Formats: sequence, structure tokens, C-alpha cells
Amino acid sequence: MSLAHDARVAVRPAAEAQRPAQTWPEVNNPAAWIVAVILLIMPLIANGFFLIEIFATTLILGTIALSLMLLAGYGGMVSLMQLTIAGFSAYMVAVFGISGNANISLGWPWWLAVPMALALATIFGTLGGALAVRTEGIYTIMITLAIGAAFYYFTNQNWAIFNGHTGINTVGTPHFWGVDWRADIPFYYIVLAVGALCYFAVDYISRAPFGLALQGVRDNPRRMAALGFNVNAHRIAAYAVASFIAALAGVLQVWNYRQISPGSVSVNACIDILIIAIVGGITRPIGPYIGALIFVLLRTFALDFLVKIGLDGNRFRLLIGLGFLAIVFWSSDGVIGLWQRWRQSQRRPADRPGGGRSHG
Repeated sequence: MSLAHDARVAVRPAAEAQRPAQTWPEVNNPAAWIVAVILLIMPLIANGFFLIEIFATTLILGTIALSLMLLAGYGGMVSLMQLTIAGFSAYMVAVFGISGNANISLGWPWWLAVPMALALATIFGTLGGALAVRTEGIYTIMITLAIGAAFYYFTNQNWAIFNGHTGINTVGTPHFWGVDWRADIPFYYIVLAVGALCYFAVDYISRAPFGLALQGVRDNPRRMAALGFNVNAHRIAAYAVASFIAALAGVLQVWNYRQISPGSVSVNACIDILIIAIVGGITRPIGPYIGALIFVLLRTFALDFLVKIGLDGNRFRLLIGLGFLAIVFWSSDGVIGLWQRWRQSQRRPADRPGGGRSHG
């Protein structure tokens, strides 16, 4: 039986009961158009630092967290190896492409190295997913974390392929049509285009038969199996899609910094992706990008803020942790949940007779 057989019949009623019917894309949402226009004209209103270090980095981290959101939000599978997959893709770009380590890199042009990196990273993530779907809950988290930790220590100790703890530096970036695509403005638009495509792809998947079936597997795998769905096949397919998204972000990441090292795939960095997804909201595709923006702003400016008030700047992660605890305490769906609760509280007085005013 196909992956999405009868998905519309089996799962759509439950999905429609949870949220009102929406068109795709949401062209009637003024806020979405305002954000889109701001992002498009960002090079006109932001300098190079904000354009790359804030907004481009936000889009890259948000895309990696988006791959986690796809697995956790629609599939109920929390994976801590999404950054590992992105890092694997980045390493493959450096190994197959051009870099300052000529004894390691093979010197392929970017248009050959990038597809190879995407293919290998997708296979790597899919194989890891095939191992993880055999477990549930905390065991899935531990297996994916173990894969991330193993990859970190392997890159740190392997010199023949990954150049050990030094990493691979001066990675080549695309130059074609007479344009240096790593220059600030061209690179920003590449990152924006990839982020937008991934966002709309995940948003479409959530409404497609496969996505509806995946949500059914998340809610009641036994019932879906009884209906004839292959539960593990759906979960592995979700890992494949999420791995490809993370791999795309990994390519952008290595182009952004022009280097890749074990520190980029450390266990702490893997957990940061989970924090980003949860803080933003793990039930909608926009959530990871909101969480990434908050994380990048805190990481960039919290150090200076702490120094100004007389504290050790290295404790900036304390602010990130406190913010994470506060958001999780007040909302089970991150900033998106807080926003929705506020909007509902504003609508209630308007729904009452007389706009909420008492009649005397």
C-alpha cells in the first residue's frame, strides 16, 4: 500500500477539527505580506553585519530547526541529529569541493560537490532515522543524540578526511555569471530563497496526503497500522525529507563561514537547535524561524549586555536558558502559542454583546 493511501479520508477529519480550513499559501494574511516585503528589501535597510550575522544566520539556523519541526511537530519524533546532518553536508561540500586544505579536498566544482553533499547527507540522515524509528520517546532522543555525539568525536579525531579538530578552512564558494555569490547581498538572497522554499515545502507537506498520514501516525500509530499504513515507512520518509532540508542549510552554513570544524557539530550546538525549535513553536513552520531570530539576537548582543551590567559576558547562555524556561513555562507551543493566546484574549471581548461592555 502506498504511503499516502486513503490519507485524506482517514486523517483529514481530525486535522480539520483542530484548525479552520486554510488556503495555501495564505495570501490573505497581511502580516505575512509585510514580513515578506521587509525580508525582500532588507539589503536596503540593513548593513552587512545585520544582513549576514543576524538575518542570514537566522534563516540558516531556522531552516535546520525547521527540519526538526517537521519530525517533531508532524511526526512526533524528536531528533537531536539535525545539526549533525547539516554538519555532515557541510563537511562533504568541503571534502569534495575546493578549500585551503588541498591534501584533503578533491577540488570538484561547486555544482558537482553540492549535489553529492546533499545526496550523501540525505542518505546519512535517512539511515539514522531508520535506526531511530525502531524506538519511541526518550529512546529516540537518546539514539539521535548518540549519533550526533559519535559524529562530533569522529570528526574531532579523524585527520585523513576531516582534518581533526582544526577542521577544513577556506572553503570555495560559488562564482558564476560574473557574480560572487558569497558577497553579502547575493548570499542573503540565496539564503532567503532556500529558507522560503523549505518553509513552503513543509507547509505544503502538512496539507498533503503524506503529511496528513504522518500526523495520523503521530496521534495514533496503532490505528494507522490497522488501516493499512506502513508506520515505519512514513517515519523514515519523514526523516529523509527532514534530512534533505537540514543538508541544504548545511551547504549554506559552510558557504557562510567558509570553514567547517568539529565545534560546528558539537553536542551543545545540537541541543541549541532543539531550543530554537521549542522557543519559536514546534507545531507550525514559522516557529523555528522565530526561535532562531530570538536565539541569534541573544547570542549576539547578550554578551555586551552582561558586560555592561558588570557580569561575566561568557554567561550569555544563562539568559538563553532563562528565556527558554520562561517561554516553556508560560506556553507549551513557544512564542507561537503565546501569540495565539494573546489574540484569543483580544477576540473574547469583541465577541460579547456590545463589544464586551456591561449593560445597565
